[in-house]
Amino acid sequence: MNEARINVVEWTVSELSAAVKRSLEDAYGFVRVRGEISGFRGTHASGHCYFALKDENAKIDAVIWRSTVARMRIKPAEGLEVVVTGRLTTYPGKSTYQIVVDTLAPAGLGALMALIEERKKKLAAEGLFDPARKQLLPFLPAVVGVVTSPTGAVIRDILHRLADRFPRRVMVWPVRVQGDGSAEQVAAAINGFNALPPEGPIARPDLIIVARGGGSLEDLWSFNEEIVVRAAAASLIPLISAVGHETDVTLLDFVADKRAPTPTAAAEMAVPVRADLILAVGRLALRARTAWQRCEEARRTELRAAARALPTAEALLGLPRQRLDHAATRLPRALVANAHLHHNQFARTVARLSPQLLRTRLTRCGELTAALAQRARRAEMVARARRRERLAVATLRLGAGLKANAQAHAGRIAAAQERTATLAERARRAMLTLLRQQGAAVERHGQLLAALSHRGVLARGFALVRDVDGRPVRLAAAVDPGMPLDIEFADGRVCARAEGASAGAAEPSPKPRGRPRLDKENDKGQGSLFS
Repeated sequence: MNEARINVVEWTVSELSAAVKRSLEDAYGFVRVRGEISGFRGTHASGHCYFALKDENAKIDAVIWRSTVARMRIKPAEGLEVVVTGRLTTYPGKSTYQIVVDTLAPAGLGALMALIEERKKKLAAEGLFDPARKQLLPFLPAVVGVVTSPTGAVIRDILHRLADRFPRRVMVWPVRVQGDGSAEQVAAAINGFNALPPEGPIARPDLIIVARGGGSLEDLWSFNEEIVVRAAAASLIPLISAVGHETDVTLLDFVADKRAPTPTAAAEMAVPVRADLILAVGRLALRARTAWQRCEEARRTELRAAARALPTAEALLGLPRQRLDHAATRLPRALVANAHLHHNQFARTVARLSPQLLRTRLTRCGELTAALAQRARRAEMVARARRRERLAVATLRLGAGLKANAQAHAGRIAAAQERTATLAERARRAMLTLLRQQGAAVERHGQLLAALSHRGVLARGFALVRDVDGRPVRLAAAVDPGMPLDIEFADGRVCARAEGASAGAAEPSPKPRGRPRLDKENDKGQGSLFS
C-alpha cells in the first residue's frame, strides 16, 4: 500500500495550483452571480476594488480591475445587493478561488432605490439640498442654455414652447442623456456654461435647463450621479431640472434651483407669456396716464387757489417804486458831495509827496539791488564749484561702470559664442541625420510607388486599353465593332480599331505562345485586361 502511494506523481505547489486553476476555469469560466457586497473599504490605491459576495450560507471573493471600474456606471458599495458577471479563477498566493468581475448591476429596483436614498442622505448632510442655497430665476433671461440630447424630441418641445411664449436666444450643449459617460458629459456642460465669461464672444446664459424625456430608473440614473449633483450645486447660473415626467424624481431635482415636471413646463418657467406682458404693460401705462392726469388736475386747482390768495402786481411793486423815486431825488447831491470828499483826499496826498523823498527811495532801492547782485555772484560761484565736484565724481564712477560693463559683455559674448558653436554643431549633425532619414523615406516611397504603379503590370506583358476619350475599357461589352482604341504597352502606345463580334458576344482570347500553361486553380483571381 505504501509502495503504491510512493509511485504517485509528485507535484510542486505551483503545478498543483495551476492545474486546479485550469480545471476551475474550464468548468466555470464565465458565470453570473447574485449576492450582497461585503468587506468593501473603497477603491484601493492601485485603482482596483477588492470585496466579497455573500448570501446567507456562503461567501466568495471578488475583484474588479481598475480599467473595468472606470467604465462602470454603478460603483460597488458596502451592503449593496448586486448581480455580477465575470470569470471564475483562483488566487494561488492564498489558495483561494475568486471571481474577476466584468459587469456589476444592482439586483432589482429596490437596490437602486436604496442606493439613491443612501446617496441622498450623504449629499443632504453636506447641505447641497438646503433651500437657502437656491437662486431666484431671472424674470426674462436674454440667453437660455439647454443641456440635452440634440436629436431627441425634448429640445424641439422646449424651442417650440419658448417661441410660443416669448422668443429668446437658446444655446444647446449637446450631451448623452443615458449610458456610459453621460453623467460626465452633463456635468461638463453645466461647468462649461458657468465657465463662459459674462462679456465674452460667446454669450453666457442667464438660465440653464437640464432636460431629458421620461424613462426607467436605470435610464435616468445619470442624473443621480454625484458628479452631476455637485456640478449643479456649484453652478452660479440659476438651473432648472426637467428630467423625466412628473412622477420621475432624481437627485438633480433636489439640488436644482427649480424643478419642472416636464421639459415643456421648464420652458414655461423660463420665460413669461409675451402677450400677457404686453397686456399688463398696457394696463399699467393706462393707470399711470390716468394717475398723471389726476395729479395735474389737482395741481392746477391748487395753483388757481394760490393765485387768488396772492396780492396783485401793483400792490407788490407800489412801495419799492416809491423808495426808488426818493433815492433818485437824493442821488445828484450825493454824487457832488462824494466828488468833493475825494478831491480833498487827493490834495492832502499830493502835499506829502516831494522829489527829495523819491530820490532817497530810489537810492535805497539801488543799494539793495547791488547787494543782492553781489550775493547772487557769490552763490553762483559756490554752486559752480559744487557741480564741478559732483561731475568729477560722476565721471570716475561712469568710467569704472563702463569698464565693468564691457568686461561683463565680453564674458557673455564669449559664452554665447561657445554656445552658438555647440548648437551649430548639433544642428549640423541633426540636419545630416534628418537628410539621411528623409532620403531613406524617399527611397522607400519610390519603391512603393514603383510596386503600385501600373507600369510594373505593363512590364510583365499586360496592356492597357483606352477609348477615344482616354478612359480605360474594362469590359468587352463596352467595345463596338469599328470602335477606335488606344492600347498602351510597356514601351509605347498603339492605335487600333475593334473588329469581330459585337458587345456581349466576346470570343475567347487565343492562348499565348511560348508561355507555360497556368493551372486553372491558381488562375482564378487573375483576369485578362482584354476580356
